[in-house]
Amino acid sequence: MEIKILGSGCSNCKKLEANAKEAVKELNVEADITKIQEIRDIMKYRVMRTPAIVINEKVKMFGKVCTVDEIKKYINEEI
Repeated sequence: MEIKILGSGCSNCKKLEANAKEAVKELNVEADITKIQEIRDIMKYRVMRTPAIVINEKVKMFGKVCTVDEIKKYINEEI
């Protein structure tokens, strides 16, 4: 599973990344978590507000920090 955190590196982006790592840990799934910070790369996902989370190349949420439980739900949709 591939999880991408889209954002400039702000505190909300860092919190979303931490929540994603916690969700992966709690679900005991294997996932590569990467940060995408270049605006051109973020725009490829048609995301206009960050932070955003992309799982297996599907934008799941943008413009807010997802909770651990929300991310777990998104991960389960992709398993």
